[in-house]
Amino acid sequence: MEDPMNAPNDLSAFWMPFTANRQFKAAPRMLTRAEGMSYFTDTGREILDATAGLWCVNAGHCRPKIVKAVQDQVAELDYAPAFQMGHPKAFELASRLGALAPQGLDHVFYTNSGSEAVETALKIALAYHKAKGQGGRTRLIGRERGYHGVNFGGISVGGIVNNRRVFGPLVPGVDHLPHTHIPDNAWTRGQPEHGAHLAEDLERLVALHGAETIAAVIVEPVAGSTGVLLPPKGYLERLREITRKHGILLIFDEVITGFGRLGSAFAADRLGVTPDMITCAKGLTNGTIPMGAVIASAEIHDAFMHGPDHLIELFHGYTYSGTPVACAAGLATLDTYREEGLFEHAAGLEDAWADMLHGLRDCRHVIDIRNMGLIGAIELQPIDGHPTKRAFQAFLDAFEAGVMIRTTGDIIAMSPPLIIDQSHIDQIGETLRTVLNALD
Repeated sequence: MEDPMNAPNDLSAFWMPFTANRQFKAAPRMLTRAEGMSYFTDTGREILDATAGLWCVNAGHCRPKIVKAVQDQVAELDYAPAFQMGHPKAFELASRLGALAPQGLDHVFYTNSGSEAVETALKIALAYHKAKGQGGRTRLIGRERGYHGVNFGGISVGGIVNNRRVFGPLVPGVDHLPHTHIPDNAWTRGQPEHGAHLAEDLERLVALHGAETIAAVIVEPVAGSTGVLLPPKGYLERLREITRKHGILLIFDEVITGFGRLGSAFAADRLGVTPDMITCAKGLTNGTIPMGAVIASAEIHDAFMHGPDHLIELFHGYTYSGTPVACAAGLATLDTYREEGLFEHAAGLEDAWADMLHGLRDCRHVIDIRNMGLIGAIELQPIDGHPTKRAFQAFLDAFEAGVMIRTTGDIIAMSPPLIIDQSHIDQIGETLRTVLNALD
């Protein structure tokens, strides 16, 4: 009988997420090491990372301070429960996150991912209104083409069709605003000029459902996973005005935009709009250890702090909420951002990044380019009858040429580590020009 502890590794057992499993296993792309801006494959090839892993390795790979913090912590205190117990680093990290977040957002609830952070924020919104005596506010409003993770709440308020279509009726009582990707805004550098009026659709939903039934609106300040959709000037400001007028909570999903991606700690800072809650993950620990968080206002937090002191205020949490190793990684990551001035470095390279991207406008099949901070999207004309195929071929060709990009639909999306320099930007641009002009 075969020893299960020595089963052969033929790749078949791992059902890979968001992957064309059969294609991958026929021609695997294996990463075995990483350092700084680069991955290295099992054959020793260096691959420049133009995606920061999955939007998460903002400080670059295998940074010494983060590595050491994780190593030291796992040897000292590997795990501590967060239910009725605590450990010092969880409180230290929460204090620092509250200080980093926009003014007024200063209470942190830990999760293990962006998906869990979204679920947590939605549950907090519902429970908050119940605590305030407005339990009829149960409706949640998302946005078309929005991405809020892959759990049931997230895909319900999310608006990417393929993430929703095979999973049944989802969470009831959800509606959606229109997305902001309109033809008038093609070839945009930074915030588009047109589209602030799209926020007015929230007034239509209020008129349709009644403000007294709506708990929260959740949007990504910059929609990332759907292909980098930028907020028109005045759009988020108008959402904030409407939600405040009707007593509706506004949640910013900053899982992608948090921690320097737009050249500031959060997109809320860059865009000058403060929501009631921010969800974050990814760059929080530089992708080293899974961790997410909801950063909430004092008004929301304090609404739960009533009744006898010995009673649990919110019946929600995770076994791995704020684990010692994740908190150590988070603290070292924040130190790295601050000590190396990475948010400021990213802001200083935004124009060079935009110049490179928009310099590809004349390449074959390119129909739109847009960017903000160190995020960029190159949209390709789909092949008739074969949507996504052209961009996926670009992904494969770029990998073979030594640059990692990612695709969503027929859109190339990029978000490099914040340690990027001009030589890396040039390499990405030169590689993409060659790849794009060779596409059928």
